[in-house]
Amino acid sequence: MDEDVRRYYEGGVEQNRLSQGSSLIEFIRTKELLDRFMPPPPADVLDVGGGPLADRGYTVRLVDATPLHVAQAAERAAHRFEAREGEATALEEADAAFDVVLLLGPLYHLHKREDRLAALREARRVLRPGGLLAAAAISRFASLLDTLVRGSVRDRAVWPVVEHDLAYGRHVSPVRSHLFTTAYFHLPMELREEVQTADFELEAIFGLEGPGWLRIETLDDESTREDVLHVARAVETEPSLLGASAHLLAIGRS
Repeated sequence: MDEDVRRYYEGGVEQNRLSQGSSLIEFIRTKELLDRFMPPPPADVLDVGGGPLADRGYTVRLVDATPLHVAQAAERAAHRFEAREGEATALEEADAAFDVVLLLGPLYHLHKREDRLAALREARRVLRPGGLLAAAAISRFASLLDTLVRGSVRDRAVWPVVEHDLAYGRHVSPVRSHLFTTAYFHLPMELREEVQTADFELEAIFGLEGPGWLRIETLDDESTREDVLHVARAVETEPSLLGASAHLLAIGRS
């Protein structure tokens, strides 16, 4: 893992991120889509860099490259699931050992295409025939839209980062910046191509938040949040609106 990324996550920023604002929309929609496509329990799940499903009857093994995340997961696990350190591009799991592989974070911290393909191919290797892949990505337009809703379009320290994101997909945060850490931001068609290149049968690319997350200042209101979720569901696979979501989710089969 990139050292800037490791330092960012070792600060504990992820522990409560999904509990409010647009991140709560991301969390709700991710759970909805997993509910739609996951096989019924019991099933064997390899969760690479994400959150556990053990409370719902699945046998879960969580692998994460950040020691803090592993420690937090192990504390929450209370022996209900296994959590250990590992790398998405070189899994230590046996071939065809899992019914589901979740990549709900690794792809956007692998800056090179060959590394993202390595992670996807590792997921393909450890999946049983017909197994489910759920792979998340950050939209190429996420920083542009976030800059708009936060009123920082005219910030001379921020706008060059946005321009670089749009041109190249590689997000590099300035030193001591409040911006997200170093990452890769996908075009929807690019995520589709990478999943298919890794020899998955792609079922769909979903936009998680939809355009409603741009109402970021109102998303902690339950009524507004339900409106945003309703709109997100209505256009979740509309190609012309996928990039308006901050996060994308690819669903594929081995």
